[in-house]
Amino acid sequence: MPELSVVIIAGDSEQRAVLQVLVDGTSVARTAHAAANYPAAATDPLIPRMHALHADVILVDVPIENPSAALNAIELLRQEVPETAVFAIGSMSQPQSIVSAMRAGAREYIERPSTTTDLLEAFIRLSTNQRKVKRDGPRGKVFTVVNAKGGSGATTIAVNLALALQSAHSNVALVDLAPLGHTVLHLNLKAPFTVADAIRNLHRMDSSLLESFMTRHSGGLQLLAGASNPAGSDAATAEYARLFDLMAGHFRYVVVDASSRLDSATRLVGNLSETVLLVAHADVASLWSASRVVQFLGENSNRERVKLVLNRFRKIPGFHESDAETASGASLLWRIPNQYFAVSAAIDRGVPLMQQNHTEIARAFNGLAAALTQNDDDVKRSAWSLFKTV
Repeated sequence: MPELSVVIIAGDSEQRAVLQVLVDGTSVARTAHAAANYPAAATDPLIPRMHALHADVILVDVPIENPSAALNAIELLRQEVPETAVFAIGSMSQPQSIVSAMRAGAREYIERPSTTTDLLEAFIRLSTNQRKVKRDGPRGKVFTVVNAKGGSGATTIAVNLALALQSAHSNVALVDLAPLGHTVLHLNLKAPFTVADAIRNLHRMDSSLLESFMTRHSGGLQLLAGASNPAGSDAATAEYARLFDLMAGHFRYVVVDASSRLDSATRLVGNLSETVLLVAHADVASLWSASRVVQFLGENSNRERVKLVLNRFRKIPGFHESDAETASGASLLWRIPNQYFAVSAAIDRGVPLMQQNHTEIARAFNGLAAALTQNDDDVKRSAWSLFKTV
């Protein structure tokens, strides 16, 4: 790989010196500049300096205490120097800083204190992903599906949404984060590896190894299966952030079945998602639960990302969609019709509804997939080209 040019921004002089030694020690990168002050505005002298240096990477040190200046600098740098990758260096014991840094635009979040190996692996991932972006387009989007309460149908929606996206766009992954993974049953697959295996191997993960942990469905969809035994996960939230950063760099769309799992990992993945689909029924208990889940997932000003999907929907006299939105606190994105027996039969047979063409419910999943991707540039170009003559 070609030598990378790196700029270091750290308020602590000792940390700047350490990072410079580590960067230069990777043998694939060199320190082009080190700055003590975090840029706070586009008029900061450091911004034109960045443009002149044509740096490949900007390392921003995120201190444990008062990280706001560093986080604001990351967001500013992504806006003003979009051609340069921003890596955050910070404590893995601060999950909110991890989420905030990645939402601000950090491409990597590297543990502090760092090692030469940590930086070397991050630089290699950057070079690999840059080659992939040039070949295949921008980073993928993550859609997380979660139940308002148990049995609402999150797994059915996640599986069929993923198949609909795969059919329309290809290069789609389904990740099962449920406490007990059922996606293999819905797809009639035997998965030799699970999310836990991927997490355990993050230290050596690359695109090839990631694909080796996936199980391919006949339609091309790739599944990272969930737990086959109801044992709690001991993975840190930072590890989930790293895993989904890798997946977004490899797949066009990633659908996550969180099912009824409500913990810090689900909240973190939800914060990294383009949209969180909250699956509920049009009844009091379900919508009451939905409002509590919205509060849980929607902390830190991320509530607008959570969208309501009414499953097993049927018209009820006196019930209006606005009632569901008011009760749940989330805007309604989609409705899936009530075809309980068809859904049950599909799960029992391991033949998803999306493989049973021309059904009303399959059309509903296709419509949901279209609604989630309608603003993607390549989708808009494709739709426009339908009217062109050859």
